[in-house]
Amino acid sequence: MKRKNSNLLLIFIKNPEKGKVKTRLAETVGEQKALAVYRKLLEHTISEAGNVKSDRQIWYSDFVDQNDEFSGNMFKKCLQKGRDLGERMKAAFEEGFKSGYGKIIIIGSDCPGITSGLISRAFRELENHQIVVGPSEDGGYYLLGLNGFYPELFSGVNWSTDQVLPQTMKTIQKREFTFKMMPVLNDIDTAEDLEKSNLDL
Repeated sequence: MKRKNSNLLLIFIKNPEKGKVKTRLAETVGEQKALAVYRKLLEHTISEAGNVKSDRQIWYSDFVDQNDEFSGNMFKKCLQKGRDLGERMKAAFEEGFKSGYGKIIIIGSDCPGITSGLISRAFRELENHQIVVGPSEDGGYYLLGLNGFYPELFSGVNWSTDQVLPQTMKTIQKREFTFKMMPVLNDIDTAEDLEKSNLDL
């Protein structure tokens, strides 16, 4: 895919394999249902992303699947690189900014409340703020948007814990970056999260 505009949407996903996705959820509902939930979340995320006016990249956790349901015409397919989530996100942002994009947003695939409107609004907020953060109820974030490469955001963070958001915000405030907070949404990691969601399985 050629670069069409200055906005880039990064979508980080796990390869949808039984026993490897939604492991906390699987402890309660079983691996098969956990996989079905993840596939549904993935479908929702990709559908909403397709309505955003930006270039789009899907970053796979383990291998690039050229034969899955995600169109290579709509999404450039990439492989995550790095030892932990912070390194992987930092590498994707760095590559994007080096390619000439002016505003880059990253989202995961765990949030049933994410919409194309919300992502588009986040891109607009990056015109006046250096950073946009979409906080999730579990202490992490479902969206991070940058208008420049700020590598310090990806170090000194205890990934996959309830400290991700507080530690990220501490860095933002220490460096005096301008930022905008988006609405709080809920990721689906547990059976309780699934119950609270309106995910139609």
